[in-house]
Amino acid sequence: MDDLVTERLLLHPLSLVEAERVAAGEPEDGDRWAPGYPADGDMVGARRYLTTCAITGDPRPFGAYEIRLREDGRAIGGLGFHGAPDEDLGVTIGYGLIPSAHGRGYASEAVRALLGFARARGITSVQGDTDHDNTASQRVMAAVGMRLVAQDERLKYYRIDFERADDRRAG
Repeated sequence: MDDLVTERLLLHPLSLVEAERVAAGEPEDGDRWAPGYPADGDMVGARRYLTTCAITGDPRPFGAYEIRLREDGRAIGGLGFHGAPDEDLGVTIGYGLIPSAHGRGYASEAVRALLGFARARGITSVQGDTDHDNTASQRVMAAVGMRLVAQDERLKYYRIDFERADDRRAG
């Protein structure tokens, strides 16, 4: 599968071998990781992807992606799907960047690209969540069109719904 390309980023689909290296935090020669990558969230995401592959098979293209800078190919974070679409063609996503990449619009750019990718493949809804005190992530989800749909004592839950192609034709 090819990288997803945005103006400033490459969203690189992780292979199982790459995911194992990210999960362990152990690069090999040729890996271009920015200082601080992978962060804890990147390692958790890679482990989730590996667990999904072991239990239900590889969900690609609905797997894990590494966020890389186009200018030099360095990995600065990760994002991806928490597994294959559900029976209603909904998916859940997660994302994160190393601290040195915060505040530059990279998260919004990456999530916007992932939403477009999902929509182009017939996904009807995308969900995500964040801690109450993670206002940066809340701003990202709002900026890409996701809306707050629920919250509990720990998390705020966001969602965006897409029209199905057959729904657009019926109107």
